[in-house]
Amino acid sequence: MNLRVPRPRSAAGKVAGLVGAAVGVAAAGLAAGVVSERVLVRRLKNDPADRYAHEVFDQQRYDEAYELEMPDGTDIHVEVVEPTRPVPGRPTVVLVHGFCLDMGTFHFQRKLLTERGDYRVVAYDQPGHGRSGRLESGEYDLVALGRTLRRVLDEVAPEGPLVLVGHSMGGMTIMALAEIYPELFGDRVVGTVLMATSGGLAAETKLVAPALLGRVGAPVLYMMSNATRYGGTVIDKARRSTSNVAWLLTRKYGFGTPKPSPALVSYVETMNSRTSADTVTRYLRTLATHSRFPALAALAGTPVLVIVGDKDMITPVTHSEEIVRRLPHAEFVKIHDSGHVVMLEHADDVNAALERFLESL
Repeated sequence: MNLRVPRPRSAAGKVAGLVGAAVGVAAAGLAAGVVSERVLVRRLKNDPADRYAHEVFDQQRYDEAYELEMPDGTDIHVEVVEPTRPVPGRPTVVLVHGFCLDMGTFHFQRKLLTERGDYRVVAYDQPGHGRSGRLESGEYDLVALGRTLRRVLDEVAPEGPLVLVGHSMGGMTIMALAEIYPELFGDRVVGTVLMATSGGLAAETKLVAPALLGRVGAPVLYMMSNATRYGGTVIDKARRSTSNVAWLLTRKYGFGTPKPSPALVSYVETMNSRTSADTVTRYLRTLATHSRFPALAALAGTPVLVIVGDKDMITPVTHSEEIVRRLPHAEFVKIHDSGHVVMLEHADDVNAALERFLESL
């Protein structure tokens, strides 16, 4: 009779087993509510008054597209829209998106500037997001994101004035750029727009995972990071299988309007779902430890516009208020009944503020 002696499980195997068990328990718990969630989502999506029901997303015009290879081997996808009615002296507008999103975040702002035709527009996907590549190893870092932004500027906008527009992590990326290259501000960068972002205050954020992990520290971050390397595919499948739950959570935490556009909710949830679990966790440390208030000093000599939704649950109003306290010359626009994706949810208000700001330059 042959006896098979079980092999000791490696630490990696144990982590993978724990991840699999956790996903299984979560899936079992969610399964009971799948039918009711499906019915609820179907009812919420069936809104005949949805003004964006026929909006075509992810198909914006561009004149040139680039794949820039970074020193770490990551390819960065960049798109450039050239002005059809160029005006001498007008700055190039550079759009820098946030965490778990992509350049489509600025759908309506890019559409506005393209239709105007008097501004050059540069948009790109952050590493691990959209059509840009992922890191082969290690964690993502905001300092590296600042250097990525500098590389984009050097390659596709090496001359002339610039206006940087950053949403959420995109605003943090601009702060990292200011920290590393303060000489750019006032020389090349003639204006900065910070939307729904933060200079720090990580402990106060309601983006639960970064705030929690910022308190418990490196060991948990290490386990989370390795867990997704071993079980990331499983987690991504689980996320797709609970898409109705994801849609409801996006509606609740991304928007502030009582009845947001179902088409916009779906679009934001699609951008979220395209960001892998591995990418998400490998960004956690840098977001949880972000603190760049001193870097704001580089913006003190140039115009700044700060925009936030009054019901932002991800980076609450207090984060923008702290930025304005340190940059008292900044124009501060607080948009009523708006959540974190303010530039999509209240595109008309944000576009009006952006146009005023650009014209003031």
